[in-house]
Amino acid sequence: MEIVLIMSQEHKTLPKAEIEAVLKAENIPFEILNEYDGVLILNVPDEYLKSLNMIGKRFSYTHEVCKLLIETNKADLNSELQKYSWKDLITKDYAVRIKRMDKTDKFDTSEVEWELGGIINNLVENIKVNLEDPSSFIRVIFIDNKILVTERLFKIDKKHFYNLKPHKRPFFYPGSMSPKLARCMVNLTGIKAGDLVLDPFCGTGGILIEAGIMGASVVGVDIDERMVEGTIKNLKYCGVKNYEVFKEDAREIKLPNKVNAVATDPPYGISASTGGEESKNLYAQSLITIEKLLVDEGKLCLATPHYMDITGLIEETNFEIVEQHHIRMHKSLTRVITLFKKNI
Repeated sequence: MEIVLIMSQEHKTLPKAEIEAVLKAENIPFEILNEYDGVLILNVPDEYLKSLNMIGKRFSYTHEVCKLLIETNKADLNSELQKYSWKDLITKDYAVRIKRMDKTDKFDTSEVEWELGGIINNLVENIKVNLEDPSSFIRVIFIDNKILVTERLFKIDKKHFYNLKPHKRPFFYPGSMSPKLARCMVNLTGIKAGDLVLDPFCGTGGILIEAGIMGASVVGVDIDERMVEGTIKNLKYCGVKNYEVFKEDAREIKLPNKVNAVATDPPYGISASTGGEESKNLYAQSLITIEKLLVDEGKLCLATPHYMDITGLIEETNFEIVEQHHIRMHKSLTRVITLFKKNI
């Protein structure tokens, strides 16, 4: 079965990396057939369709997951639609919606939707259009001179990322990471429900919230007592139950069991949030401790400023860099998301 994923275009590399990490974590086999700016086409065995629906809620940088029906071009679109067996697919009601990935491709989407819907309507009997909540949602994607006619399997609900923005949680502190990026960082580590996840610089708990919602048990540590108390408030507010949060220096953490993954966004600069320690020293020393707490071949996802020497940070550890993603925050700062693996 060919699956089409419509991805966020706010970042070039994170959406695809997140999709691959989630599918691997959930043991769903896949093959990348094609990729465009904002669209990824995969081949996934038919028997994994139900699993795909279940894990779709994990995605943060993916908007829709669809089944590919027709791949064509503008010249052949109408004839290909007329050939397709719509009677077998549409049995109740339907809607046709267009997604124009290339904004320079100018045309009236409403007019084309009406035209395509009319062609399908002529090929089915006693089926009505339902624009509000259709049983069959036909998504037509215009991209790179190609047209992908798909049936949407599900849409990722983005209300979560809006409702849990840092300033909407009980405890807020400036500089907190967005829920979308926090979710993505957790996904990149490849965790599964039941895994143990550590954030040694938990701040207001954003990363722990996302891991906890996915079903992981979470451990949060921060050197600032205010952050510890605030994280606990936020975790309770978000319904996360399997957690432990305590005050400690990230370089001195001791745990009874090793963790499956670590995801963290350490503080930048010299401030109270770093205990007065220069960032690069704090990071390097903390990574030595984190390595000891992580299972063999476990993953660490770390956010750092662009000026930090990542290679230098891991010199005294067995970490290796798996992948990196650069996010431009503003003119003077780019945030680097690095995924590490602990070698045996």
